Amino acid sequence: MNQTMNKTMKTVAIDRFGGLNEMKIRELPVPELGANEILVRVEAAGVGVWDPFEREGHFAKEFNMSPKFPIILGSDGAGTVEAIGEKVSHFKKGDRVYGISFMSPKGGFYAEHVVMKETHAARIPGTLSATQAGAMAVDVLTAYAGLETTLHLQSGESVLIFGASGGIGHMAVQLAKRMGARVLAVASGQDGVALAKRLGADKVIDGYSEDIMAAAREFAPKGIDAVLLTAGGAGAEKCLTTLRSGGRAAYPNGVELPQKDHPGVTVQVYNGEYQNPPFEKINRLIESGPFDIEVAKTFSLEQAADAQRALDDHYLGKLAIKLN
Repeated sequence: MNQTMNKTMKTVAIDRFGGLNEMKIRELPVPELGANEILVRVEAAGVGVWDPFEREGHFAKEFNMSPKFPIILGSDGAGTVEAIGEKVSHFKKGDRVYGISFMSPKGGFYAEHVVMKETHAARIPGTLSATQAGAMAVDVLTAYAGLETTLHLQSGESVLIFGASGGIGHMAVQLAKRMGARVLAVASGQDGVALAKRLGADKVIDGYSEDIMAAAREFAPKGIDAVLLTAGGAGAEKCLTTLRSGGRAAYPNGVELPQKDHPGVTVQVYNGEYQNPPFEKINRLIESGPFDIEVAKTFSLEQAADAQRALDDHYLGKLAIKLN
């Protein structure tokens, strides 16, 4: 059990909550391996739009946690299993895996090694690279929870995905198609439109310059069955007006909607399933056809602060940190 003793690793950690300048390269001990845990040599870490919330301390407050500093950042990533705890049965040394280590006392993926629960990891599916899989976990869980467990999307239904060229959105487009739905994608900019088309959406419009309501009426004359909002604001409100009477909408926690009252339709806020992640179900969907994770830009571990800064730029899909 002590194979990780006396080893150190390069990490990006914070000694207190705050701005980008709190992120420092630190040499820290490799975490000890518990019986139900795996030790992974990290090849890539996702850079999520929620990462600044962790760095600034909002999650610690929300979940009423008293974290121990230094905190190693990074909620999701991918790499190769280097060691397994004595009760681990699903993985062996050398397996290539992706997963989540969200707010873990043993640290996150902005590091050369991560220790995570066996249940929080899965084998990298299909032909995805470590960089693609590393940028995927939290957003694919959020997309799946929205479509499957919140909207209960059925084959043959029409679904409007708002923010279809973003992290959650571009994964949701592909999952919804695999669930048999007809997908109307609202993307950002012409590059976003091109991406959503390439990923198989039935109809794509540019949310900046095209009329969402007119496109929806043409796509589903009786009204849209379901809407997944991966972004908020006035555009999101317009999407809700495209729903048929009795239609349903979902948006992940963190998306802001200007209005609270939406008569005639069901609008639900939800969280992804991060405690018992349904990775095997997701992997089956991914492996049923070509699946793409769009990684717009990669950064080195030393550039982790630049990566978080880039979250404010226009980019398609995801940002990632590449390690090995």
